[in-house]
Amino acid sequence: MQQISVSPVFVGRGSEITDLTGALRRVGSGSPQAVLIGGEAGVGKTRLLEEFLRRAADGGAVTTLGGCLEVGAEGLPFAPLASALRRLYRALGAELESAAAGSEGHLARLLPEFGEADGEPNDEYGRARLFEHTARLFERLGADRTLVLAVEDLHWSDRSTRELFAFLVRTLHSSRVLLIGTYRTDDLHRRHPLRPFLAELERVRNVQRMELDRFRRREVAAQLAGILGTGTPDQQLVDRVHRRSEGNPFFVEELATAFHDGCGAGLPDSLRDMLLVRVESLGEDTQRVVRIAAEGGSKVEHALLAAVLADDEDTLIESLRAAVGANILRLDTDGEGYRFRHALVREAVSDDLLPGERHRINRKFALAVEAQPQLVRADALAARLANYWYHAHDPARALPTALDAARAARRRNAFAEQLGMLERALELWDSVSEEVLANTLRPYDWAETYPPGSCDRDADDRESIQLVDVLAEAVVAARRCGDRERGLSLAKRALKLVDEAVHPMRAAWFRMNRARLLDTLLRPGADEEIAHALRLVEGRQPSAVQAEVFSLSAGRALYRGPGPEDIDLAERAIRIAEEVGAHQVEVHTRMTLGHLRYDILGDIEGGEAELTGAVERARRLGVPDLLLRGLNNLANMRRELGRPEEAVELAREGLEFADGNGLLRNIGSVLASNLIEALIDLGRLEEAAEVLSSAESSGLAGGNAELERMRGDLARLAGDLTGAADALTRARAAVGADDGHRAVSITRLAVALAAQAGRPLEARAELLGALAGEGPLGFETDVYPLLVEGAAVEADSRGLPAAEEGRAEAVTAIAAAAGRLRRRAPLHHGWARLLEVELARVEGADTPGQWAEAVALLRPTGLPYPLALALLRAGEAELLAGRREGAAELLREAGELASVRGDRPLAAQIAGLAERAGLDLAPAAPSVPAARSESSVGDSFGLTPRERDVLRLLARGWTNRQIAEELYISPKTASVHVSNILGKLGVAGRGEAAALAHRLRLFPDDLAVAGG
Repeated sequence: MQQISVSPVFVGRGSEITDLTGALRRVGSGSPQAVLIGGEAGVGKTRLLEEFLRRAADGGAVTTLGGCLEVGAEGLPFAPLASALRRLYRALGAELESAAAGSEGHLARLLPEFGEADGEPNDEYGRARLFEHTARLFERLGADRTLVLAVEDLHWSDRSTRELFAFLVRTLHSSRVLLIGTYRTDDLHRRHPLRPFLAELERVRNVQRMELDRFRRREVAAQLAGILGTGTPDQQLVDRVHRRSEGNPFFVEELATAFHDGCGAGLPDSLRDMLLVRVESLGEDTQRVVRIAAEGGSKVEHALLAAVLADDEDTLIESLRAAVGANILRLDTDGEGYRFRHALVREAVSDDLLPGERHRINRKFALAVEAQPQLVRADALAARLANYWYHAHDPARALPTALDAARAARRRNAFAEQLGMLERALELWDSVSEEVLANTLRPYDWAETYPPGSCDRDADDRESIQLVDVLAEAVVAARRCGDRERGLSLAKRALKLVDEAVHPMRAAWFRMNRARLLDTLLRPGADEEIAHALRLVEGRQPSAVQAEVFSLSAGRALYRGPGPEDIDLAERAIRIAEEVGAHQVEVHTRMTLGHLRYDILGDIEGGEAELTGAVERARRLGVPDLLLRGLNNLANMRRELGRPEEAVELAREGLEFADGNGLLRNIGSVLASNLIEALIDLGRLEEAAEVLSSAESSGLAGGNAELERMRGDLARLAGDLTGAADALTRARAAVGADDGHRAVSITRLAVALAAQAGRPLEARAELLGALAGEGPLGFETDVYPLLVEGAAVEADSRGLPAAEEGRAEAVTAIAAAAGRLRRRAPLHHGWARLLEVELARVEGADTPGQWAEAVALLRPTGLPYPLALALLRAGEAELLAGRREGAAELLREAGELASVRGDRPLAAQIAGLAERAGLDLAPAAPSVPAARSESSVGDSFGLTPRERDVLRLLARGWTNRQIAEELYISPKTASVHVSNILGKLGVAGRGEAAALAHRLRLFPDDLAVAGG
């Protein structure tokens, strides 16, 4: 049969090609893009994509394509991305291997051609590592070339594919990569999982979504002309085809074929008949091949089809040639088999099969694959076999193969697909007899679910698989893939099967996992589940489950307020974990114990030593997420103790380690927060801004409350109050309602901004809102600054009638909050004294001696803030006492520290106080022979002190804006000063004024510096 059903010319879609070309152009300039193309079945999504990919390749881009599988793909994750990577592997070869260097073990889970998968556990962080290394591969490939990655038929995509695709969209920030996805709009029912996926991606800035419309009459005419090759087609035929097809390009092709084959007088009445008419016109042998291929999957390998049909090779080839020639089947792009030209044709052929016929065909496929596993790719073997037996309606064979497919999905960190296969096993369980279960299910690998030695399994069932084992594995899979509600339901079902008196450890394990799921869902009940688990494991033989229950309970104490009993529980967990070899539980608990000793006993040295030792154990253990938790916690503790330099080193190490181990986007924002906070403490604001910028370019900053708040802090310190206010708004939108630690820091920024804007009542309201809760406020290093800021607002607004009412309530709340804090480090004692004197200032009862005590306590910390604040207050107290020289010395030091920290608001406050008091904070200039002093020359011209400051900067060649920024005045005020100076000096312009200043040696210290 002549193949005419694909138009040899590309019709229409001009605006869509323009949009895609525009996206490709933006990608070429270093701005990654994503385009989502929707449309009904047959509307031309594939044809548009093929045309664009051809044009992109002609323009020098590297293109690759993968398609989601329509049938036979349940439990087979990442299929389209694996297919796309395989094509890149064939096209680029060694170049792809070079881009994958260092990540081969991770990427092998996607593409076996990369070698053996790494030996890391398939835990909660496994998927994060896989995604990170995949993104890094595409970043490297797109570093110096334009790369187009297209995924077809997202409406059939597995969840892991959708999540990896979305991850790439969000995280490829600077590479030249264009991501394209196509999907059917008519398949998206109300609860289709692609709906929320599309809605979520549409909110991403660089994502464009387009939907293809049907053809208009003019385009149908052009398509018919191309298909029929007759020039201008008959207008009556155009009208009939346009009316019957309703402008759907695929239907136009089918109708054109029917006309060409002599059906012009009576076109098929139904879509199904229209799609089947060409199949039914084929020979009987060819129809049989097509019917069997329809059940083989979205694509079927030639060798597998031959094994199922068991025909003479020549007969099979002739049948396939006829099907391909009729454009029913087409060669798969991998060159290994066949796929239907359009899914609608496959659907029509499959729907035309009788139920028994479909079951029999799937059984043949299953038997063929079992006999010759090499007929399908190794990475797809388990899922394909599981699906063939399932659709063959053979539960006894479908159940064990479903469990095999679940294991295979777990090894690829595809936990959603693992869960799907486990739920299929649960569905089939009651359909299989116990005898068959015992004879067909191989020993279950439950070590990932129950740590070795942790389960109280009966002697006669240790080598068998039970329903409760499948449920346990499903609970873990549900937790890891984020389906926590399902995990709770599965755990509840398991607990109904478990006799707590007979299997207390197993029951405790399920209780413990329910607690974790409830916590993640922010639902009550976790404490009750843990308490129940504690009762179950108490007094039992040591096991990993017992150690983990003790560890989990002790760790929760850090959030609800720990007591001495929690230290005992943590120590017991460590002893048991050591005894049974649960090394990760041991190290995790040692980290918890370090915090407990620090928090409960105030044992700084002991707590720090415990945590430091746990970090070293984590290094030796080689578990990335455990080491990163330790580095993060230790950096927090060192900063809390007033040692931000050490916190900087630890946080930097953590970021580098996370980046190298595929966990940067999992924990990188937390480590970056620690690093930025410590750098701000040290006054290294430029470094802090660089880290924040790097976090933003890596995709860590967007929507992160802590990083947005720090962006606000940096803007406020730089004097950018508008930028700080915008960042505050974003931080508040991102912070969780239960996140007290972040809420305290955000409130501090809000209080500071309100105070600087002269809105004391707003600042007070912010403070009281933060102090209203009953739980722990947060770290002392963060809470004390908030309380001092709030007390300063009350002191500064003393005497304002509008602020008098409510002041007592605010002071009481501040004092009560301070009473809940622990002074465990020298820095805490300094902050506490500063707060006490600030509260005395509210009453006008502060004295110079009190401020001197605060300065003395804070000076050893070596931190520019809060020492600069204490010096400012001490200087102010000295002024009020009439001791101007002492005040000048204190304010001079305060100003230097504020300058070192880059704290412009504080520096302006110090300078303003000195100016009001008439104090000169500039260090005394050395005498220069034969030169008049600056003041005497300035006086001879009648220059004010401020005008002398402006002239000094003018002589350096500074602009009005630079002068304004340096002196904390407006550019307009600087301009006025410059005009006055020009008049007083009697010169015509800025250049003459600078020359005169240099000639008269008005600023000899500047000349000395300039002279080197």
